[in-house]
Order: sequence, then structure tokens, then C-alpha cells
Amino acid sequence: MGSNGIKHVRIDERLIHGQVATMWTNTIKTNRIMIVDDAVVKSDMEKVALKTAVPSGVKLSILTVKGAANNINNGKYEGQQVFLIVKSPHALRGLVDAGVELPQINVGNMSTKAGSRQIKKSVSVTEENLEDFDYLLKKGIKITAQMVPSEDTVEFASLLKNKK
Repeated sequence: MGSNGIKHVRIDERLIHGQVATMWTNTIKTNRIMIVDDAVVKSDMEKVALKTAVPSGVKLSILTVKGAANNINNGKYEGQQVFLIVKSPHALRGLVDAGVELPQINVGNMSTKAGSRQIKKSVSVTEENLEDFDYLLKKGIKITAQMVPSEDTVEFASLLKNKK
């Protein structure tokens, strides 16, 4: 694992909310939360909300997939403890395609949508999500599902198998 600064990767549609902000940032001792989402970058409203939600003392970066990949690959966060949060696996697929090494991926919350199916209490996946997860798993990245740090981690691949 390179020292690109990424300490923890989480998929959570709510991005930063009370639970994530406090429990995860404390557990992983992060000093930077990085939101990677092409749409959020363009939304001033979402950016303001995210800035409000960041725990004090933690820096916030809101980047496009391309911007994040460039920064990470150029060593901008070396020596930091970056907590990377995305809304869906698609952004992570983009990062991996751009050569970013991810330590492992934790799936927190993916809400139910048209055409999605529930594979865990707080996780519903669409066909596109499944393709992206499949791609990430084939790259050898460990993916687990875990809502809060105190909950046991579940191997994501096993959840997918049970639901096929």
C-alpha cells in the first residue's frame, strides 16, 4: 500500500452526517475528509451543507473524480489521514481507472432506488452498482459493508452472492 494518504474509503449517499462525522473520524483518526463527486462539486448548496457538517479540526476537500485522482497521484496528501467518501462505487471505479490505489472500501449507506435491490439493511444496489463493485473486486480491492465502526464488517462479495 502506497502512502498516498488515503486511510479509509466509504460509500455513503449521505456523505457527511452526524454518525460518520463523529464515529468514523474518531475511529480512523482522520485529518481530512475528501468528498469525490462530480455533481457535488457543482452544487453550492451541497458544498455549504458539507462544510457545516465537517467536525472541527478536520479539513474538507470536495473534488471531481479527475481532480481527486490528479491530487492523490501527485502526492498531495502524503502523510495525511484522508477519509475518502463517495456516494456510489462509480466514483471509486473512476479513481482506480486513473491509477489511484485504494486500501479497501467500506459500504455504508446506499438507498433504495428504482431497479435496485436490497442486499443489507442500509444497502441497495442497482445493476450499474453491481458492475462497478464487480470491477473493483476483480481489481483485488477488499470491500466490506459496515454502517458504524462498532458493527461487525461483512464481506461485500458474500452479500452479493447471496442475493444473485
